[in-house]
Amino acid sequence: MLEITPAKVVEVIFLSRETTASAEAELRGLFAAMNVDERAHLTALAWVGRGTYSSDEFGQAVVVAEVEASAPTAEYLLGMTDLAENLEAGLEAMGIDVTAEEEDLL
Repeated sequence: MLEITPAKVVEVIFLSRETTASAEAELRGLFAAMNVDERAHLTALAWVGRGTYSSDEFGQAVVVAEVEASAPTAEYLLGMTDLAENLEAGLEAMGIDVTAEEEDLL
């Protein structure tokens, strides 16, 4: 079960596509406001999206994200190449309709 709302993930996707300092600051604030479970699930979604784990291995990815977190989530995810694309692919792999979530935010 996903412990972060798809809408929140889509918000991260939108903000990570922007290259402004204010978007980065807003993204950092969003990460800081997330609880531990949300941050772990967000990281696991990114890993599924980039192919490190399959959607069937999502639970394992969450455990690894919780146990092996050695850097703040914001620093780790902001340093990830193609974060937005990875998160979008991760949601899709988990069977979540990204298009509907994006339309709700627009």
